[in-house]
Amino acid sequence: MTGTPTLRLTSFAHGGGCACKIPAGELEDAVRGLVGQTGPDVLVGVDDGDDAAVVRVHDDLAVLSTADFFTPVVDSPYDWGRIAAANALSDVYAMGGRPVVAINQVGWPRGVLPMELMTEVLRGGLDVGTQAGCPVIGGHTIDDPEPKYGMAVTGVADPNRLLRNDAGVAGMPLTLTKPIGVGLLNNRHKQTGEVFEAAIASMTALNDVAAREALAAGVTAATDVTGFGLLGHLHKLCRASGIGAVLERSAVPAVDGALDALAGGYVSGGTRRNLDWVRPHLSVGPGVTEDDLLFLADAQTSGGLLVAGEVPGYPVIGHTVAGSGIRIS
Repeated sequence: MTGTPTLRLTSFAHGGGCACKIPAGELEDAVRGLVGQTGPDVLVGVDDGDDAAVVRVHDDLAVLSTADFFTPVVDSPYDWGRIAAANALSDVYAMGGRPVVAINQVGWPRGVLPMELMTEVLRGGLDVGTQAGCPVIGGHTIDDPEPKYGMAVTGVADPNRLLRNDAGVAGMPLTLTKPIGVGLLNNRHKQTGEVFEAAIASMTALNDVAAREALAAGVTAATDVTGFGLLGHLHKLCRASGIGAVLERSAVPAVDGALDALAGGYVSGGTRRNLDWVRPHLSVGPGVTEDDLLFLADAQTSGGLLVAGEVPGYPVIGHTVAGSGIRIS
């Protein structure tokens, strides 16, 4: 069900996917006074903006908790459900955990969109949960003028083998486990109705294998690449770890069709806000264009893992360094 239906879900949303996130700078200002929720068993809180909260319940068991939802990113309700579920589960994988239960979160304009479409959204989420071995049991729905869907996910992990965004050290390669550019294709889809199978395949692919392989490689620092773009999430990892990074533009893979969408000007407002936020922390080498920066800041939905360490089989796109900021060559 990846064809474009007659009734276009994306036309009912002001934004799409993780591009509809509140801008990073505004969000950090809003929660600045809410940090510091600490305790001996709170292993990861809100302080560094990591992917999920982590609380230790036993010496060898930690519980992870996260929630993620967004407006339609594609017009197919089934694919939207799959993408949103994969995106929510990704937060657990990005911490090195295993999802064990999820519940749905739905906002639906019940007098405007048929309930049968909501059923298809939920079916897509259930199918991805089944693929992940994570039961999807119940949830919460509201009557909402704008359709929204996602999940709250609970996971488990070994507290001594977490992937964290504050555990990076200088001198490590940077590995990216999915190509970027789905935000450009999603924006083009919203404006034209064209369907991009490569983008859907990327967004519905789970990060479970990449997370297991990162742990097997001895990695301790990682995050996933979602609404704040590759540059935004790399900046957050570097800031939390007290390091800098060098990023090689030519080494960053693009989803098929993304660079054509970039050339066509299909850049979302969320991507431009990402670049505005991170630009003060960038040092740009000769030959790196504004379009290159917009590509690197592209607001991803259900992106891959960004790993401070080498994971065999995935491209190395740069390396961490002592100091601060991001140098792009």
